[in-house]
This record gives sequence, structure tokens and C-alpha cells, in this order.
Amino acid sequence: MEKTVAAAGSAGPDGSMFRSGCLVFNQDSTSLAVGTSSGYKLFSLTMVEKLDCIHESEIPDAYIVERLFSSSLVVVVSAAAPERMHIYHFKKGTEICNYSYPNNILAIKLNRQRLVVCLEESIYIHNIKDLKLLKKLLSTPSNPSGLCALSISPSISYLAYPGSSTTGEIIMYDTKSLTVVSMIPAHDSPLAALTFSASATKLATASERGTVIRVFSVSEGSRLYEFRRGMKRYVSISSLAFSPEGLFLCASSNTETVHIFKLEQLRPSAEEQAASWTSYVGKMFSAASSYLPAQVTDMMSQDRAFATVHLLTSGQSNVCTLAMIQKLPRLLVAMADGQLYIYNVDPVEGGECLLAHKHRIFGADDDQSEDTNPERSEITTPAQLPPSYAETAALPGSGPITATLTGYSEDGGAKYGEVIPEHEFAAGPVSLDDENEFPPINSCRDGTGSGQGRSL
Repeated sequence: MEKTVAAAGSAGPDGSMFRSGCLVFNQDSTSLAVGTSSGYKLFSLTMVEKLDCIHESEIPDAYIVERLFSSSLVVVVSAAAPERMHIYHFKKGTEICNYSYPNNILAIKLNRQRLVVCLEESIYIHNIKDLKLLKKLLSTPSNPSGLCALSISPSISYLAYPGSSTTGEIIMYDTKSLTVVSMIPAHDSPLAALTFSASATKLATASERGTVIRVFSVSEGSRLYEFRRGMKRYVSISSLAFSPEGLFLCASSNTETVHIFKLEQLRPSAEEQAASWTSYVGKMFSAASSYLPAQVTDMMSQDRAFATVHLLTSGQSNVCTLAMIQKLPRLLVAMADGQLYIYNVDPVEGGECLLAHKHRIFGADDDQSEDTNPERSEITTPAQLPPSYAETAALPGSGPITATLTGYSEDGGAKYGEVIPEHEFAAGPVSLDDENEFPPINSCRDGTGSGQGRSL
């Protein structure tokens, strides 16, 4: 889940959202991209105490940096040319191709099947293997922040984007069949954040008011959960992210508190209900709810946070995610002041999360990292190239490559047993040899070849 959150991590064309240009976790939270005025970096997130810088680039003022899972493909948009998307193979240090769009690019989302480019009033959907333009969604509702979410499930490729500029309607679009699936009336006020669970069965949303976070069933469009992150004030939700298994949901904002909600419904047994005076009162409230205003019944159904983190400062832009690092659940919060905080999460008891480590990812002391312990933690520069997609994802044994590939990740991918179907819009088998590995794309669809540009 791209930490996404939802659109968290991407700035506007002026790079104003973050002082650094951008802070964004990749789709499965195995890496963090940091864009600054002097260039961008990619960090691997496989250890708590050690932060590996696996790639550095001197491309300045990058306000969009999107890496495709743990592959060598990275998509970059710079404030110097906000209407142009560049696609790089960072392991080889080469540009594959670039595309120009009619207006400034506000967001780019990637999964194993599609590449989605979001402008303020239009969306472009590409096949990620060969960059063929599959669909233009023109005259979409005004979306000045480029808010959208793309599911990362190998079997489901749904795009969620605002269906209105004045209310919190969501359009659910199938990027495989290129059809609208549904419309979800999520909030009364405009949307501020969106994110899918890894399985693409749930969609979490928040509005510009920021007080209520809702979780919907993707297949049915029904509301599954509703959480209140606060009642005292409206806040700006900066990111939402599900845990890998979809049991937890984290939310960060411009306040000092990061909330983690648990997506489960605890129902007492029939005996407990019969013997409980509070259950009797609950039934009375339920019976009366049909006569109460909608705002009151909403309040009755909302749950509080399962776990929290209190940051040292408020008012700073940030992005958060939940990930398994060294076999334990962690909350990661990247801040606009250049700090990355890693917290331990107790999946049973919840409560206040404990700080496990703190790293500096840019700014003063750029080559150092801070820790709760006296010993300094490490940020290592790329001493060796990361494994290629072919090295991490190739099927065992020899023989011809079939139309499916084993899923890929930082640790080799095959352990998860994911299957990537051959793209229906791309001709020919997927090639895994070093010269023509996928990803990234071998050439642009206009026939100009590798490293060439195209206007749309």
C-alpha cells in the first residue's frame, strides 16, 4: 500500500507539500523515496537499526518519486518540468522513456499491471509493461491535490478517485476492464485521503474535516467500519495505510498524534448479552436510533484508536505506514523535518507505541542517524547495486518463461507465492534476461525506442 497514503508523499508541482519535495513509501512499504532540492534517494526498509540508501540521483526538485515495489523501475516528476514523467532503470542508470501531458502531473500510482497518471481534471491509464496508453478519463471532477489510490493486488486492479469536488463521493474504476465499477458516497465533505488494503477488499477514506475515518467493502460498497480520530477540532489527514494483512489501519495528520485502528468487531456471546445490563441499554439505544438524527447515530457506532503515537511536534507534514520489519509489526512515520521514526506496535494490547529507532533521512547531519541509544545507527550509501528484477523474481530451474511470474520483493519474493498474470494488452512473453528484464519497460509504444519521449 502506497503510502499512500493515499496521496501522501506527493507534493504539488511547486514541491510545497514537503520541504524535501516528497516523502513516499512504495506499494508494500519495503522502501522510502525522499526528494529534495538537490536530488532524490531511495532507502531500503528491511531493518530497524540500519537504513540502507540503495540509490541516489542528482535530479533536482523531484516532487514525485514512485518506485515499483522492489524493482529497478522508478518514475520521477520534477518541478522543473511538472508536465513530464520520466521512467528510469536506476540499477542501470538509464532513462527508459518519458511522457508529456497537457497539464501538470499531480500524482502517479503504480501496480504490477498499470501505471496511472493523475492531472487536475483528467486521468491517464497505461499498461505498465510497454507503456501503451489504454484509457484517458477526461473531464473528471476538479482534483487539485491529485488524490487517488490504486490497488496492488495481483488479481484486482482498481482505481479510486474523487467523483465530486464538493462532496466525498468516490468513483471505483477497474483498470483491467476499463469500466466504472461503482460509486461510493463516503463523506459529506470533499475527500482528503484514500487507500486500499493489500488484498483490495477494503478501502479507507477520510474527508477534509478529518474527524471521521471510514472503511468500505470494495466489492459491495458498504460501510464496514467507522473510526473517530478526534472530536475537538477539524484536522488535515495526511496519510492512511493498512497493515499488510489488513487488520490494522494507521492515520497521520497535522496534529501530534498518529492513530492505529483495529479492524475487528467483538461480539459478546448470547449468554453475556442476556446477563448484561449494558447490553440492555445498548438495545434500547439501537431501538431508538431510527428516531435520532444521523449525526447522533454515527457517534454511537464509532470506535476509538487501538494504539497511538505522540510525536514531539505538530503541524509538520508527514506520511505513515504499517510494515513487518524483522518479523515484527512496526509503525513508520517520515517527517518533513527529515526524520524517520520507527515504532514497535503491540498487536494484542495496543496502547502507546514505543519508539524503536530514529533515522535522519535528509537535512543537517544528512549522513548521520539518531537513535534512542548512545550508539549511532547507520545509513549506508549504495556500496553495491540492488538485485535486479530478474535475479529476485525468476522462477527456479531452467526452461522457457511462461505467461506468469513469481511475485517480487526485497527478500526474493517467491516466499509469498504471488502470481503475476501476463498482461492482456502486451504481446509476447515477459522477458527476464538482464538486457530486457521486466520491469522496467523496454521501449515506448510510439516506436521511438528506449529513452525517447512522447507527448499525450
